[in-house]
Amino acid sequence: MKYIVVVIDGMSDHPCEELGGKTPLEVSKIPNLHYFTKSGKVGNVSYISERMEPTSALASLSLFGHNPKDHPVGLGPLEAANLEVKLEDNEVAFRLNFVTESQGVLADDTAGNITTKEAKALIAYLNKQLSSEFVKFFPGTGYRHIAVIKDAKGFDALSAHCFPPEQVIGEKIESHLPSGAGAELIKKLMYDTKLLLDQHEINHVRIDLKENPANMIWLWAQGAKPKLAKFSERFGGISGAMISVDDHMKGLARLMGLTVVDFPVDSEMAYETVADSMFEVLKEKDFVCVHIRSCDEASRAGNLKKKISSLEAIDYYVISALKAHYESEKEMRILITSFLPTPWKTKTYVRESVPFIVAGKNVVSDEIEKFSEATAKLSSLRFKDGFKLTDYLITGTE
Repeated sequence: MKYIVVVIDGMSDHPCEELGGKTPLEVSKIPNLHYFTKSGKVGNVSYISERMEPTSALASLSLFGHNPKDHPVGLGPLEAANLEVKLEDNEVAFRLNFVTESQGVLADDTAGNITTKEAKALIAYLNKQLSSEFVKFFPGTGYRHIAVIKDAKGFDALSAHCFPPEQVIGEKIESHLPSGAGAELIKKLMYDTKLLLDQHEINHVRIDLKENPANMIWLWAQGAKPKLAKFSERFGGISGAMISVDDHMKGLARLMGLTVVDFPVDSEMAYETVADSMFEVLKEKDFVCVHIRSCDEASRAGNLKKKISSLEAIDYYVISALKAHYESEKEMRILITSFLPTPWKTKTYVRESVPFIVAGKNVVSDEIEKFSEATAKLSSLRFKDGFKLTDYLITGTE
């Protein structure tokens, strides 16, 4: 038996006036998603429980069968795992964003989409000036990097609430600084780096070119290394792989013992290549997860037109190829889902359920013919605990 999971990150949305009271899913031309709706079952799943922060880190853990309540983890340790940063029990990994501060306001949460080359030079500079046995910086890509802080009490001492930087754009930084255990240390590190970054030549050049400088770091999404069971051990020896350009998804895969298929960061729009890789991987593996984030990125940019075009492109290239493969290979099951809704108007995840499709061997179709948020809510197939959905996909039992 082969298993395919396609995560169309951010595809779910809210009805809006611009679309006549409909959602992007409802107006998009997605005949192949509708095909799987008719041949399989549509359901509704909540990956994040009430009172939990709606993050992709927790939702992705839930998708792979881990109760997020048992793993209070942020993007930091998952992305650190992808960089093969080995965390000790008393070390906490933070996501480090280069940002632009202007007159006490967070003006840009990407530092003008700083290049990886520039960012790596700044990370090397911070390591030279500030690193010690207690603090180290690790380069990632673009504006996204990792800081590791050591404390004898580990996460318990560094569990301060830290705001995602995209929620602070245009706001006073002072009103959105970390609070809780370790907050003073985290704040001091953020401001110490600001003094250093303000004087770096790279930022002087960026300002001369009228580009936003990377004149501050923003620490958030922290966590200790999660202790996760290997995927093959949890699911009867099934071998698997992850296809994604997203660092945290690749890091999660590595922690679970899945093979990671690397793509250049700018290759996600090559949907045909993604589809070809999916079937190539299936020749050797039993399970493959394909994570596509273009809908989420369009939503976070507030670009409704791009969100719809991304949905249609994914359907045309990836889901159509999946359909052709499905029609010739009956020994398989398919799950098509997302993590959390990313409404294009709010530009961020919301803690709500999302629609999903499951199809394949021994899945009896229901009477639903169109794939959307509204039709999924009509279904009796519901998972309040999203971490049980992968079990359902593989075992066929709720």
